[in-house]
Amino acid sequence: MMVTQKLVLVGGGHAHLSVLRALAKQRPAGIDVVLITTSKHQNYSGMLPGWVAGHYTQAQCRIDLAPLVQAAGVRLVLDQVIGMDAARRCVGLAHGPHIEYDVVSLDIGSETDTSWLETLGDKLLPVKPLDNFFASWPRILAAATAKKGFKLVVVGGGAAGVELALAAQQAFTHAGVDGSVDLVASESGLLPGHARGVQTRVQRFAERAGVTLHFARGVGSEAGVLLADGQLVQADQVIAATGARPAVWLALSKLGLDDRGYILVDKYHRSVSHPNVFAAGDVCARTDVAMSRSGVHAVHAGPVLAQNLLAALGGGAMRPYVPKRRSLYLLACGSRYAVASWGRWSAEGQWVWRWKDWIDRRFMQRFSVNPQPDTASLLEKTP
Repeated sequence: MMVTQKLVLVGGGHAHLSVLRALAKQRPAGIDVVLITTSKHQNYSGMLPGWVAGHYTQAQCRIDLAPLVQAAGVRLVLDQVIGMDAARRCVGLAHGPHIEYDVVSLDIGSETDTSWLETLGDKLLPVKPLDNFFASWPRILAAATAKKGFKLVVVGGGAAGVELALAAQQAFTHAGVDGSVDLVASESGLLPGHARGVQTRVQRFAERAGVTLHFARGVGSEAGVLLADGQLVQADQVIAATGARPAVWLALSKLGLDDRGYILVDKYHRSVSHPNVFAAGDVCARTDVAMSRSGVHAVHAGPVLAQNLLAALGGGAMRPYVPKRRSLYLLACGSRYAVASWGRWSAEGQWVWRWKDWIDRRFMQRFSVNPQPDTASLLEKTP
């Protein structure tokens, strides 16, 4: 078969899982597809708090990409993209030669903005990249178990920070840790953007669970987190679930970016500056609608992205991704308890946790493919 076009998928994020599924069902002739990602496993962020709390094993929270790429006829390159030249149609790798493309799709998420916390040094653990967090948390829990009065501070009042603080408190309680968990949010309080009822439910639960709340901005210091009111929150370890920032190398990619450095895309999730470049998830910003940086959109945009990539390669109509006016959020509260948030409506209870658990497990099952006899021919360190 003569190869006429090359599709490069950068990142193994939620949206690209749907692209792999689509390619497994409908693979156009004459197309070479490469997936570049740093690990052969995709960790699912939605189950991270449940894993920290001890409800899941790590194996239950990650998807093996090798069977998926084999089913899709895709070549898997385990490397990190460190640069891109949209004018030359190529991406640069950390450990291999650059890879050229006809069409490229980026689903690399975002990084945790730790600029205000860097002084913490080794005490600082950003939530992202997830691979590093999964590797580091068991060490933190072991250190907390071994030291009396261990002080863990979580910085960030959004969903990630709240869920991780409550999950860590649950893990400490279960392990019999002699320690404390503090959550540092801004003056805006917990869960900005959610309804007041949701905020009240979660704050009440956090206080009941024993998490100490601070509503002031903080900066890192050698001893912990210094709050805007002058209070020092001592810390043995600080988890950063602060705001997001785009990958630094995007600034030199020649792509059209917004004022924060995210890839500007249209309703088809196609770059506004380079029509052969697509992006989904946290790495991009829509020009037509405001969308929160949430895994919900990456999951829902996945099938649309898959259709549009096939259309870009083989012709056919593209389909816009129309985000729902409001999204459902199920916020894990450490124990097998959760709070539901949907617009102005909210609810809480063990039944909400079971609902979330069912959704998460169904998502994982959707992308769990039984391994085929041999994936070695499609698994490479470099192209």
